[in-house]
Amino acid sequence: MSRRPLLLFSDFNIGRSADVSIVGGEGVHFVLEDGRRVIDGSDTGAALGHAHPDIVAAIHATADAPIVNDGWYYRDREEAISELASVAFPEDPDLIGAVRFCMSGSEANDLAMSLCQALTGRKVLVTRERAYHGGSGLAREVTVQPQWHGGLSAAHGGSRPVPRGAAVRQLPKPNGARIVGGEPDVPPAQLAAVAVDMLQEAACVILDYSQGGVYHSADYQDAVAAAAARTGALWIADEVVTGFGRTGSWFAFQQGASRPDIVTLGKPLAGGACPAGAVILSQRIADQLEGQRWQTFSTFRGHPIMVAGLRAHLRVQQRDGLAQHAQELDSVFFTGLTEIAASHPAVSRVDGRGTHWTIELHGPDWRDWYADVADAPLAARVAAAALDAGALIGTSGEQTSLFLAPPLIIGEDDALRLLEALDAGLAVADAELKSRQP
Repeated sequence: MSRRPLLLFSDFNIGRSADVSIVGGEGVHFVLEDGRRVIDGSDTGAALGHAHPDIVAAIHATADAPIVNDGWYYRDREEAISELASVAFPEDPDLIGAVRFCMSGSEANDLAMSLCQALTGRKVLVTRERAYHGGSGLAREVTVQPQWHGGLSAAHGGSRPVPRGAAVRQLPKPNGARIVGGEPDVPPAQLAAVAVDMLQEAACVILDYSQGGVYHSADYQDAVAAAAARTGALWIADEVVTGFGRTGSWFAFQQGASRPDIVTLGKPLAGGACPAGAVILSQRIADQLEGQRWQTFSTFRGHPIMVAGLRAHLRVQQRDGLAQHAQELDSVFFTGLTEIAASHPAVSRVDGRGTHWTIELHGPDWRDWYADVADAPLAARVAAAALDAGALIGTSGEQTSLFLAPPLIIGEDDALRLLEALDAGLAVADAELKSRQP
């Protein structure tokens, strides 16, 4: 009898993801194969939840559109860019001088960094410690979370990361936390000095705003941005996760005074309708391309269905005020997670904004974690217990960190149910911590 081909998937909650079979979704809920409806607390791509009627209608209406590749003019793309500018960038019109659509956030980051190298003639890339920017091309090069090295990890122990092919430097990460476990950040003046040194002869610095449970302060962003301007490096704001209201403002960079040269978008861009990404060039960078042609091509960039999903997503965001809604939910999550942190000794750090939060547990140092274990790590076991309590929570492949990222449309009642499921799941971590104590 022949063997079935093996599906290679990312195993988000290591050792347990294969136990979760999703067969449907509606609103903020997943429907599992066993019939359960559970809250989706794990999906940054589904900003509007599942089967949102506006997204479904947009896709149906576009199903018979021509398949126009990236090399031909398609008016709907231009109209989508105009809507993106007027809806998402009304306060920063100089930040959207030109747009190139992509298939994903990883591709957007790869393209943005390669453009920076072309514009500056420099090779070195700078990110910050514990960053994640994607799994391919230059995006993988600046992904410095160890478990997402892109190589191989063996269940019996041992890992074979892919050798890096680019020169990458790491800025110190922010250390603050709004609820518990924070440490003092590097003072802005000291950070600026370090950044100036690291950005010498660098093509760009790319900052994300949530990966590894690290959320920047405005001071951190502004210090790095000033160093980039001083050294001639370009600054990319990676808003693949945090764009479109996730942290309570349209974009996380808006919480600082500085403004990036390039913004990258992905995940929720098309409302979860299909893979999508974009490179947003500021007017200053777009002006530098005057008289030049950016020689990159892809068959399915700016696909008509992606464009339709983007435009529907923008309409819903504007009509329903979802960024403001996320800001209002900030207090719900802050209050609930403060209580959870106080009642669970296994919790070491809690930080977040709006509808994106990280809960870190006591355990081994993340710097040595390559996902090379046979058994489900603590975070995955907590997530499994939370699933039994009614919510699917992600770990981003971590051993001791969990994150909450429900659809932006989640209401307060479901947000409280999500927190209740997390609370139930954390009993597993408390029991393990107690068992390790003398």
